[in-house]
Amino acid sequence: MRKSGSRMSSNKKVVVIGGGHGQSLICRGIKNIPNIDITAIVTVADDGGSTGRLRRQFHIPAMGDIRNVMVSLAESESLMSSLMNYRFDDPNGEEKDIAGHNLGNLMLTALTQQCGSFFEAVQRIGKVLNVKGQIIPATTQVISLYAIMEDDVIVKGEANIPDRSNHIRQVFYDEDVSATPEAIEAIKQADLIIYGIGSVYTSILPNIIIPDIQEALDQTKAKRVYFCNAMTQPGETDGYCMEDHVKALIRHGAPVDAVVVCSDPLPQPILRRYYEEGSTPVFIRDGDHPYQIIRENLLSFEHDLIRHDSDKVETAVKHLVEGL
Repeated sequence: MRKSGSRMSSNKKVVVIGGGHGQSLICRGIKNIPNIDITAIVTVADDGGSTGRLRRQFHIPAMGDIRNVMVSLAESESLMSSLMNYRFDDPNGEEKDIAGHNLGNLMLTALTQQCGSFFEAVQRIGKVLNVKGQIIPATTQVISLYAIMEDDVIVKGEANIPDRSNHIRQVFYDEDVSATPEAIEAIKQADLIIYGIGSVYTSILPNIIIPDIQEALDQTKAKRVYFCNAMTQPGETDGYCMEDHVKALIRHGAPVDAVVVCSDPLPQPILRRYYEEGSTPVFIRDGDHPYQIIRENLLSFEHDLIRHDSDKVETAVKHLVEGL
């Protein structure tokens, strides 16, 4: 087991790398664990929805995933945190002016223009929400994610990548991308690094493929743990087993010391509906693995959906922290 060096603080430093709802769920689950310091390193490559419209109009990094993490790490579900996710609707279904935008996205955009720094805008709103931990964009550059598919077709844009009926070979940027110094420092000082939960190619790897982050992940003394998805994701990981998910991470520069997998029995009636949508359970192949496999009860099945449960994730992370 990898051990961290000495720290000025007795708290264990936990870094969560990802994006989307999965990262937010982990952060919501672990924010009340005592004696840990949380840092969320969040992708800014999203180009869909409200986030995509604002980044195109104002040439600023994507903030939707950061907004979600802010709400999940807020000390309490206050009026302010609820308003961050409020979306302006248009009765005619037309996304014009502020229709379709999240209030939190607009606030981050306004504050970025006011103070001249996207990073500073994130920190200021984090203070207003009294977030438990630090939220760091992986980069402050305005970037577009690309994917090269198995048939050599290249797809531009995070929102477009899962729409292809094809297997992804690799994701990449078409320009030099530098990580925020704060993200690099957090990785180097971490005791535990968590990848996930969520889309491997469009939530986790957009952070990993930044060369500075790859180097820091290779140098850190932290234990690097991947929380594997329970089900495959149509358009991204069709037919993937657990090992395929890990291979994708390693191929893109993410070292893996351990994998947390779901041990919950999956209800057959719910599975049938997922099969109809092209999603199947992520199974584990027999045989030896060069990384530790940790089985935990992690799931909930409310509303006939297979989802990770934040309370169960909290317990799993507690076990990881206790073993450091």
